[in-house]
Amino acid sequence: MDHDILISGGGIAGMSAAAAFGRAGFSVLCVDPAPPVTERDADGADLRTTAFLQPARDFLDRAGLWARLSDHATPLQVMRIADASRSPPMTRDFNAADISDLPFGWNLPNWLLRREMAKALDEMPGVDFRPGTATKSLFTRTGEARVGLSDGTRPRVKLVIAADGRGSPMRQAAGIGVTTTRYGQKALAFAVSHDAPHGNVSTEIHRAGGPFTLVPLPDHDGRPSSAVVWMMAARDAERRAALDVPAFEAEMTDRSAGLYGPLKLASKRNLWPIITQGAERLTAQRLALVAEAAHVMPPIGAQGLNMSLRDLETLLDLAVAAPERLGDAAMLDAYEKKRAPDIRLRMSGISALNRASMQGLPTLQAARATGLGLLHDLAPMRKAVMELGLGAKAR
Repeated sequence: MDHDILISGGGIAGMSAAAAFGRAGFSVLCVDPAPPVTERDADGADLRTTAFLQPARDFLDRAGLWARLSDHATPLQVMRIADASRSPPMTRDFNAADISDLPFGWNLPNWLLRREMAKALDEMPGVDFRPGTATKSLFTRTGEARVGLSDGTRPRVKLVIAADGRGSPMRQAAGIGVTTTRYGQKALAFAVSHDAPHGNVSTEIHRAGGPFTLVPLPDHDGRPSSAVVWMMAARDAERRAALDVPAFEAEMTDRSAGLYGPLKLASKRNLWPIITQGAERLTAQRLALVAEAAHVMPPIGAQGLNMSLRDLETLLDLAVAAPERLGDAAMLDAYEKKRAPDIRLRMSGISALNRASMQGLPTLQAARATGLGLLHDLAPMRKAVMELGLGAKAR
Protein backbone atom coordinates (compact mmCIF):
# COMPACT_ATOMS: atom_id res chain seq x y z
CA MET A 1 0.00 0.00 0.00
CA ASP A 2 1.11 3.58 -0.64
CA HIS A 3 -0.73 4.72 2.49
CA ASP A 4 -3.04 3.18 5.06
CA ILE A 5 -5.71 5.86 4.59
CA LEU A 6 -6.62 8.45 1.98
CA ILE A 7 -8.80 11.33 3.15
CA SER A 8 -10.70 13.11 0.41
CA GLY A 9 -11.31 16.66 1.66
CA GLY A 10 -9.06 19.07 3.50
CA GLY A 11 -11.64 21.12 5.35
CA ILE A 12 -11.91 21.16 9.12
CA ALA A 13 -13.28 17.61 9.31
CA GLY A 14 -10.73 16.26 6.84
CA MET A 15 -7.75 17.88 8.57
CA SER A 16 -9.04 16.69 11.95
CA ALA A 17 -9.23 13.16 10.57
CA ALA A 18 -5.70 13.37 9.13
CA ALA A 19 -4.30 14.53 12.46
CA ALA A 20 -6.18 11.92 14.51
CA PHE A 21 -5.25 8.93 12.35
CA GLY A 22 -1.71 10.19 11.84
CA ARG A 23 -1.17 10.57 15.58
CA ALA A 24 -2.53 7.05 16.09
CA GLY A 25 0.27 5.70 13.89
CA PHE A 26 -1.46 5.29 10.53
CA SER A 27 0.05 6.51 7.27
CA VAL A 28 -2.31 9.19 5.94
CA LEU A 29 -2.67 11.07 2.67
CA CYS A 30 -5.10 14.01 2.81
CA VAL A 31 -6.02 15.85 -0.40
CA ASP A 32 -8.25 18.80 -1.26
CA PRO A 33 -8.76 20.59 -4.59
CA ALA A 34 -8.15 24.04 -3.07
CA PRO A 35 -5.59 25.40 -0.60
CA PRO A 36 -7.17 26.42 2.73
CA VAL A 37 -8.04 30.13 3.05
CA THR A 38 -6.37 31.10 6.31
CA GLU A 39 -6.84 34.88 6.59
CA ARG A 40 -9.97 36.54 7.98
CA ASP A 41 -10.33 39.19 5.27
CA ALA A 42 -9.14 37.15 2.27
CA ASP A 43 -11.46 36.32 -0.60
CA GLY A 44 -13.20 33.02 0.05
CA ALA A 45 -12.57 33.05 3.79
CA ASP A 46 -15.10 31.01 5.76
CA LEU A 47 -16.50 33.56 8.22
CA ARG A 48 -18.58 31.02 10.11
CA THR A 49 -17.44 29.79 13.50
CA THR A 50 -17.50 26.36 15.08
CA ALA A 51 -18.51 25.73 18.68
CA PHE A 52 -16.65 22.61 19.81
CA LEU A 53 -18.64 20.92 22.57
CA GLN A 54 -16.84 19.05 25.33
CA PRO A 55 -16.57 15.66 23.55
CA ALA A 56 -15.30 17.38 20.40
CA ARG A 57 -12.62 19.21 22.40
CA ASP A 58 -11.53 15.86 23.86
CA PHE A 59 -11.23 14.39 20.35
CA LEU A 60 -9.16 17.35 19.13
CA ASP A 61 -6.87 16.87 22.12
CA ARG A 62 -6.51 13.21 21.23
CA ALA A 63 -5.62 14.29 17.68
CA GLY A 64 -2.89 16.59 18.95
CA LEU A 65 -4.68 19.74 17.77
CA TRP A 66 -6.21 21.30 20.86
CA ALA A 67 -2.92 22.66 22.22
CA ARG A 68 -2.65 24.81 19.07
CA LEU A 69 -6.27 25.96 19.26
CA SER A 70 -6.96 26.58 22.94
CA ASP A 71 -5.36 30.04 23.11
CA HIS A 72 -7.65 31.22 20.29
CA ALA A 73 -10.86 29.71 21.69
CA THR A 74 -13.66 31.61 23.41
CA PRO A 75 -15.39 29.51 26.12
CA LEU A 76 -19.18 29.09 25.91
CA GLN A 77 -20.44 28.99 29.47
CA VAL A 78 -24.12 29.76 28.85
CA MET A 79 -26.47 28.88 26.00
CA ARG A 80 -29.25 31.47 25.91
CA ILE A 81 -32.41 30.85 23.91
CA ALA A 82 -34.69 33.81 23.27
CA ASP A 83 -38.19 33.83 21.81
CA ALA A 84 -38.49 37.22 20.11
CA SER A 85 -42.03 36.67 18.82
CA ARG A 86 -43.19 38.53 21.94
CA SER A 87 -42.19 41.86 23.48
CA PRO A 88 -40.12 41.88 25.54
CA PRO A 89 -38.43 38.66 24.34
CA MET A 90 -38.66 35.62 26.60
CA THR A 91 -35.16 34.36 27.39
CA ARG A 92 -33.96 31.24 29.16
CA ASP A 93 -30.34 30.48 30.07
CA PHE A 94 -28.84 26.99 30.10
CA ASN A 95 -25.68 27.19 32.22
CA ALA A 96 -22.97 24.54 31.95
CA ALA A 97 -22.37 24.92 35.70
CA ASP A 98 -25.61 22.97 36.27
CA ILE A 99 -24.00 19.78 34.99
CA SER A 100 -20.26 20.31 34.56
CA ASP A 101 -17.17 22.07 35.84
CA LEU A 102 -16.27 22.96 32.24
CA PRO A 103 -17.99 25.22 29.70
CA PHE A 104 -20.35 23.63 27.17
CA GLY A 105 -17.82 24.32 24.48
CA TRP A 106 -15.30 26.65 22.89
CA ASN A 107 -15.86 28.81 19.82
CA LEU A 108 -13.31 29.37 17.05
CA PRO A 109 -13.49 31.04 13.62
CA ASN A 110 -13.38 28.55 10.76
CA TRP A 111 -10.66 30.44 8.84
CA LEU A 112 -8.43 30.29 11.93
CA LEU A 113 -9.11 26.58 12.40
CA ARG A 114 -7.92 25.96 8.85
CA ARG A 115 -4.76 27.99 9.47
CA GLU A 116 -3.78 26.23 12.68
CA MET A 117 -4.73 22.74 11.50
CA ALA A 118 -2.74 23.12 8.27
CA LYS A 119 0.31 24.14 10.30
CA ALA A 120 -0.15 21.12 12.57
CA LEU A 121 -0.37 18.67 9.66
CA ASP A 122 2.85 20.02 8.16
CA GLU A 123 4.64 19.02 11.37
CA MET A 124 3.14 15.53 11.71
CA PRO A 125 5.20 12.54 10.57
CA GLY A 126 3.10 10.03 8.71
CA VAL A 127 0.70 12.68 7.34
CA ASP A 128 1.01 13.88 3.74
CA PHE A 129 -1.27 16.92 3.28
CA ARG A 130 -1.64 17.94 -0.37
CA PRO A 131 -3.87 20.99 -0.87
CA GLY A 132 -4.44 21.72 -4.53
CA THR A 133 -4.93 18.02 -5.36
CA ALA A 134 -8.40 16.63 -6.12
CA THR A 135 -9.83 13.12 -6.10
CA LYS A 136 -10.99 12.10 -9.56
CA SER A 137 -11.87 8.38 -9.46
CA LEU A 138 -12.35 5.45 -7.11
CA PHE A 139 -11.70 1.78 -7.81
CA THR A 140 -12.11 -0.77 -5.03
CA ARG A 141 -11.79 -4.47 -4.47
CA THR A 142 -11.84 -6.69 -1.41
CA GLY A 143 -8.33 -5.88 -0.21
CA GLU A 144 -7.68 -2.29 -1.30
CA ALA A 145 -8.86 0.92 -2.91
CA ARG A 146 -7.17 2.89 -5.67
CA VAL A 147 -7.94 6.59 -5.92
CA GLY A 148 -7.20 8.59 -9.03
CA LEU A 149 -5.86 12.05 -8.21
CA SER A 150 -5.64 15.22 -10.28
CA ASP A 151 -1.82 15.02 -10.21
CA GLY A 152 -2.00 11.80 -12.23
CA THR A 153 -1.15 9.40 -9.40
CA ARG A 154 -3.34 6.48 -8.24
CA PRO A 155 -2.37 5.67 -4.64
CA ARG A 156 -3.33 2.30 -3.17
CA VAL A 157 -4.83 2.42 0.33
CA LYS A 158 -6.75 0.24 2.77
CA LEU A 159 -9.41 2.83 3.62
CA VAL A 160 -10.81 5.93 1.91
CA ILE A 161 -12.49 8.49 4.18
CA ALA A 162 -14.81 10.84 2.29
CA ALA A 163 -14.75 14.19 4.10
CA ASP A 164 -15.28 16.07 0.85
CA GLY A 165 -18.50 17.94 1.52
CA ARG A 166 -22.16 17.81 0.59
CA GLY A 167 -21.32 17.20 -3.09
CA SER A 168 -18.76 14.50 -2.18
CA PRO A 169 -16.93 13.16 -5.28
CA MET A 170 -16.04 9.93 -3.48
CA ARG A 171 -19.66 9.35 -2.43
CA GLN A 172 -20.77 9.86 -6.01
CA ALA A 173 -18.01 7.58 -7.32
CA ALA A 174 -19.27 4.84 -4.97
CA GLY A 175 -22.84 5.27 -6.23
CA ILE A 176 -24.28 6.27 -2.86
CA GLY A 177 -27.37 8.45 -3.20
CA VAL A 178 -28.66 11.16 -0.88
CA THR A 179 -32.02 12.40 0.33
CA THR A 180 -32.24 16.19 0.39
CA THR A 181 -34.77 18.53 2.00
CA ARG A 182 -34.74 22.18 0.94
CA TYR A 183 -36.35 24.86 3.08
CA GLY A 184 -36.12 27.85 0.75
CA GLN A 185 -33.70 29.36 3.29
CA LYS A 186 -30.22 30.80 3.23
CA ALA A 187 -27.97 31.88 6.07
CA LEU A 188 -25.89 35.01 6.32
CA ALA A 189 -22.64 34.52 8.24
CA PHE A 190 -20.61 37.48 9.48
CA ALA A 191 -19.01 39.03 12.57
CA VAL A 192 -20.28 41.99 14.57
CA SER A 193 -19.14 44.21 17.40
CA HIS A 194 -21.52 45.52 20.04
CA ASP A 195 -21.70 47.65 23.19
CA ALA A 196 -22.83 45.01 25.68
CA PRO A 197 -20.26 42.36 26.69
CA HIS A 198 -21.30 38.86 25.67
CA GLY A 199 -20.10 37.33 28.93
CA ASN A 200 -19.28 34.05 27.12
CA VAL A 201 -22.99 33.60 26.40
CA SER A 202 -24.11 32.11 23.09
CA THR A 203 -27.54 33.52 22.19
CA GLU A 204 -30.01 31.90 19.77
CA ILE A 205 -32.91 34.28 19.01
CA HIS A 206 -36.04 32.76 17.46
CA ARG A 207 -38.64 34.58 15.43
CA ALA A 208 -40.50 33.79 12.22
CA GLY A 209 -38.14 32.99 9.35
CA GLY A 210 -35.35 31.27 11.25
CA PRO A 211 -32.99 31.73 14.19
CA PHE A 212 -30.50 34.57 14.62
CA THR A 213 -27.53 33.24 16.56
CA LEU A 214 -24.71 35.21 18.19
CA VAL A 215 -21.67 33.24 19.35
CA PRO A 216 -18.89 34.87 21.42
CA LEU A 217 -15.60 35.89 19.81
CA PRO A 218 -12.56 37.69 21.22
CA ASP A 219 -12.81 41.49 21.23
CA HIS A 220 -12.46 43.22 17.86
CA ASP A 221 -10.88 46.69 17.73
CA GLY A 222 -11.36 47.02 21.48
CA ARG A 223 -15.09 46.17 21.44
CA PRO A 224 -17.01 43.00 22.38
CA SER A 225 -17.52 40.84 19.30
CA SER A 226 -19.68 37.91 18.22
CA ALA A 227 -20.07 35.70 15.19
CA VAL A 228 -23.56 35.71 13.70
CA VAL A 229 -25.46 33.12 11.68
CA TRP A 230 -28.78 34.58 10.49
CA MET A 231 -31.17 32.14 8.83
CA MET A 232 -34.08 33.43 6.74
CA ALA A 233 -35.97 33.00 3.49
CA ALA A 234 -33.56 32.90 0.55
CA ARG A 235 -34.99 36.04 -1.09
CA ASP A 236 -34.61 38.00 2.17
CA ALA A 237 -31.04 36.77 2.62
CA GLU A 238 -30.08 37.85 -0.89
CA ARG A 239 -31.68 41.27 -0.39
CA ARG A 240 -29.91 41.81 2.93
CA ALA A 241 -26.57 40.64 1.57
CA ALA A 242 -26.79 43.49 -0.96
CA LEU A 243 -27.76 46.25 1.51
CA ASP A 244 -25.34 49.04 2.29
CA VAL A 245 -23.73 48.78 5.72
CA PRO A 246 -25.91 51.28 7.65
CA ALA A 247 -29.15 49.71 6.37
CA PHE A 248 -27.88 46.20 7.10
CA GLU A 249 -26.81 47.18 10.61
CA ALA A 250 -30.26 48.64 11.31
CA GLU A 251 -32.00 45.43 10.17
CA MET A 252 -29.72 43.08 12.07
CA THR A 253 -30.00 45.15 15.26
CA ASP A 254 -33.77 44.97 14.99
CA ARG A 255 -33.65 41.19 14.38
CA SER A 256 -31.42 40.73 17.42
CA ALA A 257 -34.18 42.28 19.57
CA GLY A 258 -31.58 44.75 20.83
CA LEU A 259 -30.24 42.22 23.34
CA TYR A 260 -26.65 43.39 22.81
CA GLY A 261 -27.36 47.00 21.87
CA PRO A 262 -26.62 48.35 18.38
CA LEU A 263 -24.72 45.83 16.23
CA LYS A 264 -21.87 46.98 13.99
CA LEU A 265 -20.72 44.89 11.04
CA ALA A 266 -17.12 43.75 11.58
CA SER A 267 -16.49 41.50 8.56
CA LYS A 268 -17.66 40.59 5.10
CA ARG A 269 -21.01 38.82 4.67
CA ASN A 270 -21.17 35.22 3.40
CA LEU A 271 -24.30 33.45 2.10
CA TRP A 272 -24.97 29.72 2.64
CA PRO A 273 -27.93 27.59 1.46
CA ILE A 274 -29.78 25.75 4.25
CA ILE A 275 -30.67 22.12 3.59
CA THR A 276 -30.97 18.78 5.34
CA GLN A 277 -29.19 16.03 3.43
CA GLY A 278 -28.47 12.46 4.42
CA ALA A 279 -26.57 9.76 2.58
CA GLU A 280 -28.53 6.58 1.90
CA ARG A 281 -25.73 4.64 3.61
CA LEU A 282 -22.46 5.56 5.28
CA THR A 283 -20.16 3.00 3.67
CA ALA A 284 -19.22 1.21 0.49
CA GLN A 285 -16.35 -1.18 -0.22
CA ARG A 286 -13.24 0.32 1.42
CA LEU A 287 -15.03 3.68 1.83
CA ALA A 288 -16.48 5.51 4.86
CA LEU A 289 -18.48 8.74 4.64
CA VAL A 290 -18.05 11.37 7.37
CA ALA A 291 -19.14 14.94 8.03
CA GLU A 292 -21.11 16.67 5.25
CA ALA A 293 -20.49 13.81 2.83
CA ALA A 294 -22.73 11.83 5.22
CA HIS A 295 -25.04 14.43 6.78
CA VAL A 296 -25.89 18.11 6.35
CA MET A 297 -28.18 19.98 8.76
CA PRO A 298 -29.30 23.53 9.48
CA PRO A 299 -26.88 25.31 11.86
CA ILE A 300 -28.94 24.94 15.03
CA GLY A 301 -27.65 23.75 18.39
CA ALA A 302 -23.98 23.41 17.34
CA GLN A 303 -24.62 19.92 16.03
CA GLY A 304 -22.98 19.92 12.58
CA LEU A 305 -19.22 19.62 13.05
CA ASN A 306 -19.62 18.06 16.48
CA MET A 307 -21.50 15.19 14.80
CA SER A 308 -18.70 15.01 12.23
CA LEU A 309 -16.10 14.53 14.95
CA ARG A 310 -18.24 11.76 16.45
CA ASP A 311 -18.05 10.06 13.05
CA LEU A 312 -14.26 10.34 13.13
CA GLU A 313 -13.98 9.17 16.73
CA THR A 314 -16.05 6.07 15.95
CA LEU A 315 -13.88 5.23 12.92
CA LEU A 316 -10.68 5.85 14.87
CA ASP A 317 -11.77 3.64 17.78
CA LEU A 318 -12.55 0.80 15.36
CA ALA A 319 -9.24 1.25 13.53
CA VAL A 320 -7.14 1.34 16.71
CA ALA A 321 -8.93 -1.70 18.16
CA ALA A 322 -8.08 -3.85 15.11
CA PRO A 323 -5.59 -2.14 12.78
CA GLU A 324 -5.12 -5.33 10.79
CA ARG A 325 -8.78 -5.03 9.71
CA LEU A 326 -8.56 -1.39 8.64
CA GLY A 327 -11.18 -0.70 5.99
CA ASP A 328 -12.53 -4.25 5.74
CA ALA A 329 -16.22 -5.11 5.55
CA ALA A 330 -16.57 -5.96 9.24
CA MET A 331 -15.06 -2.65 10.35
CA LEU A 332 -17.25 -0.62 7.99
CA ASP A 333 -20.38 -2.53 8.97
CA ALA A 334 -19.62 -1.73 12.62
CA TYR A 335 -19.20 1.96 11.74
CA GLU A 336 -22.55 2.03 9.96
CA LYS A 337 -24.28 0.30 12.87
CA LYS A 338 -22.82 2.66 15.47
CA ARG A 339 -23.35 5.97 13.68
CA ALA A 340 -26.48 5.67 11.52
CA PRO A 341 -29.10 5.70 14.34
CA ASP A 342 -27.59 8.76 16.05
CA ILE A 343 -27.31 10.63 12.75
CA ARG A 344 -30.94 9.92 11.84
CA LEU A 345 -32.17 11.00 15.28
CA ARG A 346 -30.29 14.28 15.32
CA MET A 347 -31.10 15.13 11.70
CA SER A 348 -34.82 14.66 12.25
CA GLY A 349 -34.72 16.67 15.48
CA ILE A 350 -32.84 19.62 13.97
CA SER A 351 -35.08 19.60 10.90
CA ALA A 352 -38.17 19.77 13.13
CA LEU A 353 -36.67 22.62 15.16
CA ASN A 354 -35.88 24.53 11.99
CA ARG A 355 -39.39 24.13 10.60
CA ALA A 356 -40.86 25.31 13.91
CA SER A 357 -38.56 28.32 13.94
CA MET A 358 -39.55 29.26 10.38
CA GLN A 359 -43.25 29.45 11.17
CA GLY A 360 -44.87 32.76 12.00
CA LEU A 361 -48.24 31.41 13.16
CA PRO A 362 -49.18 32.76 16.61
CA THR A 363 -50.28 29.33 17.86
CA LEU A 364 -46.93 27.77 16.94
CA GLN A 365 -45.01 30.66 18.45
CA ALA A 366 -46.98 30.28 21.67
CA ALA A 367 -46.29 26.54 21.71
CA ARG A 368 -42.57 27.19 21.16
CA ALA A 369 -42.48 29.64 24.07
CA THR A 370 -44.35 27.21 26.34
CA GLY A 371 -42.02 24.37 25.42
CA LEU A 372 -38.95 26.50 26.03
CA GLY A 373 -40.26 27.48 29.45
CA LEU A 374 -40.92 23.87 30.42
CA LEU A 375 -37.50 22.68 29.24
CA HIS A 376 -35.78 25.33 31.29
CA ASP A 377 -37.89 25.52 34.42
CA LEU A 378 -38.02 21.78 35.20
CA ALA A 379 -34.50 21.13 36.46
CA PRO A 380 -34.28 17.38 35.63
CA MET A 381 -35.53 18.03 32.09
CA ARG A 382 -33.16 20.98 31.66
CA LYS A 383 -30.15 18.92 32.73
CA ALA A 384 -31.15 15.97 30.52
CA VAL A 385 -31.52 18.22 27.49
CA MET A 386 -28.12 19.81 28.08
CA GLU A 387 -26.40 16.47 28.44
CA LEU A 388 -28.04 15.02 25.31
CA GLY A 389 -28.05 17.97 22.95
CA LEU A 390 -25.00 19.94 24.01
CA GLY A 391 -22.71 17.05 24.78
CA ALA A 392 -21.52 18.37 28.14
CA LYS A 393 -20.38 15.83 30.68
CA ALA A 394 -22.32 15.49 33.90
CA ARG A 395 -20.35 15.78 37.13
